[in-house]
Amino acid sequence: MPAIVALVKHVPDTWSTKSLEEDHTLDRTSVDNVIDEINEYSVEQALRLKEANPEFKVVALTMGPAAADEALRKALAMGADEAVHVLDDALSGADALSTAWTLNAAINTIEDVQVITLGNSSSDASTGLLAGLLAEYRQLPALTDLKSLSLDGGVLRGVREDAHGHWKLEAPVPAIVSFTDKADKPRFPNFKGLMAAKKAEVSTLDVAKLGIDAVAPTTTVTASAQRPARTAGEVIIEPNPQEAAKQIADFLAAKNLI
Repeated sequence: MPAIVALVKHVPDTWSTKSLEEDHTLDRTSVDNVIDEINEYSVEQALRLKEANPEFKVVALTMGPAAADEALRKALAMGADEAVHVLDDALSGADALSTAWTLNAAINTIEDVQVITLGNSSSDASTGLLAGLLAEYRQLPALTDLKSLSLDGGVLRGVREDAHGHWKLEAPVPAIVSFTDKADKPRFPNFKGLMAAKKAEVSTLDVAKLGIDAVAPTTTVTASAQRPARTAGEVIIEPNPQEAAKQIADFLAAKNLI
């Protein structure tokens, strides 16, 4: 059965006050952790793709500590068919490259993967690198930052919306697809789905099962500092209305807002 792999991540709640450990990694133990909200959007799109193409199954996949099981069960409650958890202390502190390499190995354990869905950027690290890295490792096309997706005749077609307008993208399967929160809102799991998710079996993989060496981070943070407090911003004071308008337009254009 062809598979849609939906990548999910367990992250500190958006409203939590985030801090760093002594080794400059994110403190994940003293805050509430939940499935990353952007992944709910990408799981929703994976499920819609399956509903339009019943021959597919959706496999939720995560890499993280034991508590990341909660993110997988949320995806199962929404309607995913299976779940896989990459769980190994050797992966603690993995950076984007190490994470992508490990997830790539985990995806290789799933048969007939045709589509890989994920959010465009996680709320904890916000690197936005994973889709591109997986595309490089797997040598597959990547349709990124989409708001919608369809599959017809072995071709994925999506729409990306950005500051410049709407863009129609397409690629043959297998392919990688990332979504923004402009995609349709994710469904709420019903009671039956929640109960089934609690009882569902989650497959676990470690570094040994994946057949890879312990993946040390390829980058290391040696120092960190608190982000400066937000300032009042730039104030334009110009008696000439036309000149003031030009300065504002130039400022917005420099920020890619117009």
